[in-house]
Amino acid sequence: MKKMAKKRECISIHIGQAGVQMGNACWELYCLEHGIHPNGQMPSDTTVGYGDDSFNTFFSETDSGKHVPRAVFVDLEPTVVDEVRTGTYRQLFHPEQLITGKEDAANNYARGHYTIGKEIIDLTLDRIRRLTERCRGLQGFLIFHSFGGGTGSGFSSLLMERLSVDYPKKSKLTFSIYPAPQVSTAVVEPYNAILYTHPTLEHCEVAFIVDNQAIYELCRRNLSIDRPTYTNLNRLIGQIVSSITASLRFDGALNVDLTEFQTNLVPYPRIHFPLATYAPVISAEKAGHERITVAEITNSCFEPNHQMVNCDPRRGKYMAVCMLYRGDVVPKDVNAAIATIKRQKHVQFVEWCPTGFKVGINYQPPTVVPGGDLAKVERAVCCLCNTTAIIEAWARIDNKFDLMYAKRAFVHWFVGEGMEEGEFAEAREDLAALELDYREVQEDATNTDDEEEY
Repeated sequence: MKKMAKKRECISIHIGQAGVQMGNACWELYCLEHGIHPNGQMPSDTTVGYGDDSFNTFFSETDSGKHVPRAVFVDLEPTVVDEVRTGTYRQLFHPEQLITGKEDAANNYARGHYTIGKEIIDLTLDRIRRLTERCRGLQGFLIFHSFGGGTGSGFSSLLMERLSVDYPKKSKLTFSIYPAPQVSTAVVEPYNAILYTHPTLEHCEVAFIVDNQAIYELCRRNLSIDRPTYTNLNRLIGQIVSSITASLRFDGALNVDLTEFQTNLVPYPRIHFPLATYAPVISAEKAGHERITVAEITNSCFEPNHQMVNCDPRRGKYMAVCMLYRGDVVPKDVNAAIATIKRQKHVQFVEWCPTGFKVGINYQPPTVVPGGDLAKVERAVCCLCNTTAIIEAWARIDNKFDLMYAKRAFVHWFVGEGMEEGEFAEAREDLAALELDYREVQEDATNTDDEEEY
């Protein structure tokens, strides 16, 4: 099964504090999965992944046998990236891949997008261009950032606009930390999130969103961590990212690449915000006492308390579901598990999507970080579902935006950085249209249900 002769490389871009910290967790996990040491060396006797070289989609190999991540870390201030420069994996990254400015965006979209971001964008694009030149068949970009931060929102949207111009045919998938309902690290999160979403609706193919509160609750409930740290949260996100990208890096029964996600998960270009769910999220103490079958992990993906965004999928309709299994999983069990799910009352699909499920199976079992929170299991699943229930999350953030903007609170900070006040209204209108798009999909589904009853 030597299918990876054609290279399909992915370049990861980690932006701002959230992006860089997610990046730390992801690269730590990739290195463990591929048997690459923190100095980039891969001992020849541990060719993980059945002797194939599919890991080259994420790592490039130098003449001296060192494996360097195809990644760029960008932050407008140095402290978070300095932790990478001095951390365990400092020898893994090329110094030019770690880009920092002198002063941060101060939670201000306009600073990240217009003033401070402008100074560093050309350097960043130049470093990305160097990475793309080393690729034989670049598949796309994975962008990690938060909606709420200044760099995460402002600089990310600036970069994505420029990437669309330079690489119009390449996919851009984002992994975004979405503002949580109750937990917030900045007052102006609603402004940043909406100002970011408006320009990037056009420039991003798929956005996987995750909210901190939902992951906090998962860590507390399933892993018995009373006070989860960002490291705990990011390692959980790392498992999701790893599952999504596993089929690019290992061989399996049913491989899924980046373009397949888009084709199967995004029914209309604007409706591209799938929910991510991962199972089993279970601590080592509990794992010994439970059977982790394909049916059970499949089932838990459809329970609200496993969702990575606080919204209730039972209130919405599913448009598409992508199930990515890894480990000891055979197609027969998967088909049986999915058939059971389809019979459940609370899992409702829109009328126009009769099949609804896309499946990927990858034989590489999930790897856990030594000393981490998750138990070592034989099989796991990452479920990406595009559901109209996500409208709850958009409605929440729109409402918070309206409350502040009605008083024009904090607006002067954004206008002072060269932004026009009209952009606020324009961005908010676009989000109202997005809410409407989702409602139409849901109402179409409800109308056809009503007609059938007569």
